[in-house]
This record gives sequence, structure tokens and C-alpha cells, in this order.
Amino acid sequence: MSAMLLPYRSTCLALSCLLLLVGVSTQRALAANESERPNILFIYTDDHSYRTVGCYPEAFPWVRTPAIDRLAREGMRFESAYIGTWCMPSRATLLTGHHQFGVESMRLEGPYPGSVYDPEQCPFWPRVFREHGYVTAQIGKWHTGVDTGYGRDWDFQIVWNRPKYTKTSQNYYHDQPITHQGGETKILKRYSTDQYTDWAVDFIRGEGRDPSKPWYLWLCYGAVHSPYTPAERHLAQYPSIEVAAPADVFPPRPGKPDWAQRINFWEKGPDATPMWRDRTLTSWVRQYHQGVLAIDEGVERLMATLKETGQRKNTLVVFTSDQGFAWGQHGFRHKVAAYDANIRSPLIISFPGRIPEGSVCPAPVGGVDLVPTFFRFAGIEIPWEMHGHDLSPLLKNATRDWPHPVLLTNTARSYGSDTDVIPSDGGAFHGQIPWYVMLREGRYKYVRPLVAGELEELYDLSEDPEELNNLAVKPEHAETLRRLRAAAIDELRRTGAGFVGQMPPIRGSS
Repeated sequence: MSAMLLPYRSTCLALSCLLLLVGVSTQRALAANESERPNILFIYTDDHSYRTVGCYPEAFPWVRTPAIDRLAREGMRFESAYIGTWCMPSRATLLTGHHQFGVESMRLEGPYPGSVYDPEQCPFWPRVFREHGYVTAQIGKWHTGVDTGYGRDWDFQIVWNRPKYTKTSQNYYHDQPITHQGGETKILKRYSTDQYTDWAVDFIRGEGRDPSKPWYLWLCYGAVHSPYTPAERHLAQYPSIEVAAPADVFPPRPGKPDWAQRINFWEKGPDATPMWRDRTLTSWVRQYHQGVLAIDEGVERLMATLKETGQRKNTLVVFTSDQGFAWGQHGFRHKVAAYDANIRSPLIISFPGRIPEGSVCPAPVGGVDLVPTFFRFAGIEIPWEMHGHDLSPLLKNATRDWPHPVLLTNTARSYGSDTDVIPSDGGAFHGQIPWYVMLREGRYKYVRPLVAGELEELYDLSEDPEELNNLAVKPEHAETLRRLRAAAIDELRRTGAGFVGQMPPIRGSS
């Protein structure tokens, strides 16, 4: 019996040794993979239109953003990105991977922009990165609940907690109460764009983090939000420019819904020049673009630091904004509305050797698509169902067929199940803009206002990039309208929008 057991025991010993060797090899492989997992630098600006970035054809010819343009040459520029509709829901989407109607428990509370959420009902995904070995960091503007998540979602955090310090909520450029690592709060006296860049550079160099771990840094600039304050060194930039008034800066606006006819942020000055606060449209557009220059300088410093520290080749860099901003288009000096002038963001993604340099992606994409993309690059399984689609296939081939339309919704100041019931007045806020559903599919954009009896909007952006010709009122486009209306409902159902079954009838429908 013992003679029979000897070979068996020898086999077991050999197998154990083999498994031990395999285990050691696996651990070494995992360690190697851990060291190779990419860093992610997510540069996020505020109220920042794609029209201010020189590499976009729609920018004015005098725009100069050499660092951001260089980033586009080193990676992929997306022609049409819809990250969000306004500051708070855009950020909520980028912390959860959900559209605004799927961000449960988030709500405004107290003086604006005071807000709260339950982290158990509304978990933020950076905590998952922490659990999988990443150092997570956030620097700059925080605008999603007074709980910033330090120690739970973030290892490193230097933030202007705007929802908590409501009396200084407009201090976008100076005198911000900055909270350091969840503890002491001190007033910032420097120009915020420059200081945020300094802190980010220090972090990239290794300050406040474990250098053996990959990192994710969300750098949230406050620029170029109102009051659109440039750095003093840029006040003389862009002299002698002239900005033509958009075609529909003043009403009437033929073919547009009733709510859009009432939009009028501008007064008529001499020769019908658009004026606001006794200043011309040209003056405001110049100041707004001057505010972008410090961001561009910040991008230059960030990219130089990545190269100097040997991290550029293993860092995914994403540059975008929470949404755009209209200057006169359709009567606006605002965001939120579903027009490209109001909400379309720049989006540039770069990763040496992984993303084709100088490529341009024509497929429209959304903010909800960025989160699953981050998870794919980090090699981490998505922890819950997300509303967007991993962009990795497009990042390999920008011109490939992309079957996913972009859904974007505006439910004003309501989130999660609070959006299940649509207000009887359409929930208009932020300049009389009602709740709406927007779908971008290829060349077409469809918009359904959630107001009974209102007009839908349909635009062919390849033929009408200024969105002046509403095809929804033209019988020859009825089939396209029906198709996109149904596609929007399908996307709402796919993503679990509670209001999808009780949307009010639109004008002309039964």
C-alpha cells in the first residue's frame, strides 16, 4: 500500500511545486501588468466651447491654443462631443457613468449651489479604481454635493467645494476657499487656473502619492466660467478683432419652438449691435477667449511634466469640458439648450502608441462614454451597469462604423427618480429652457421638448451646422423625424429613464 502511495505522493509534490512556480510567475506577471497599467490625466474645463480651440475648424481664425492643438496632433480629436448640459449634472455623469435621470439621490439643497447625495445610493466610481490599486486624485472645482468623497473616492484632493461654500460660489478665479485633503480650508489668493496647474504638476511629479501605483487625476479648472476673468498677462491679447453677430441673435426665429422665440439675452445697440451690460458682443467674446489662454498654458506645463518624468508614454490624456457656451447664437449667452453652440464640448484623447496621431473622429460621442473607456484602459471590470459605450474601438479606428447614437437629456435641477414625473410647465429654468431629450445620430440631431404641444426640432448638421433650419416642420422629412423619435425612446428605455412612458404629446402628434 505504501509502495503504491509513493508515486502518488511524488506526483502531488511535483504538482505542488509546479503550482508554486506558476503562482510565482503569475504574481510576477500581475506585478508587471500593474506597473504597466496606464495613468489617466483627465483635464476638465468649465463652460468651454469647442469654438475656442484652434484645432477645431469652427474656431475663429485668430484663435491661438498651441498646446491643446499639439495634444490633438498627438492623438484623436472628436468632432462632436456632448459631455453634459450644465455644470452639476455633467460632473454627476462623469462620477457615475449615468445620465442625469440615473443619478439617484443627488439633489440641490439650501442656497444655490448647495447639493447633497447619499454615497450608498449614488456611488462614485473612483473608489473602485482605489480598490484596484490606483491612486485617485481630484484638483480644482468640485460641484457635486457637499461631500467631496475624500478618503472614500479620492486618495488625494485639493478642491474648491462650491456647494459647501455658497457665499463664494462665484469666486471662479480668486479668493476661493480651498479644502486640502479633506481637512484645512484656506483662501486662495492666486489666479485659480495657474494654481490648479501648479498642484497638478506637483502631483504628477510624485507629491502626495505612492510612486509604485498608477494614478488617475481629474483636474477641474474653473475657467472659462463667468465672470470670464482672464489672467492679467492676457488682457491685451486678441486686439482689434471683430465678431459678427449670429444670424438669429434676435427673434423671430422661424421654425423654432415657442420657448426658443422668447430667448433674448441681448439688447440692440447702435446698428443693431448685440450688447450686454453696455458692452458689445465682440468685447465679451474677446474676454472669453482670453480666459482660455491660461488653460492652454496649463496644458503645455502638464504635458511637459509628463515627458520630463518619463510618464508620457504610459498616460492616457483626455481633454474636454462640462459643456459649451453660446455667445449670441439663437439669442443665448448661456449653456443648457440642446444647440451645439450651447453644449458641444471639445474632446481630445491622446495616448502615444495606442491612439493614432492626428486622427479625427466624426462619430458623435457623449460624456457617459468616457467612464467605461477609462475602465477599459485600466483593465478594471465595470462595477455596475453604465449608460455609455467604451470608446476603445473608435480610438483604434476613428472612421469605423459606430452604431451607438448619443442621448442627452436636460431635467434641470432634478436627478434620479425625482425625474420620473415631468413638471406640468416643462420644468423650465436656466433662461426658460424646458426639460428635453436630445438624440444625435450621424448627421442628424433630434430634440424633443418635454412640454405639451411644443415643436420638436430636427437638424441636418452636415448641411446646417448653425441649426437654423428646423426640418421637423417640413413634411418631406417626416420619416426621418419618426425614426429618430422612436430611436430616442429606445435609448431612454435602454437606460431606464423613469419618465419615458409619460412624456407629453408634441405638436402635431395624436
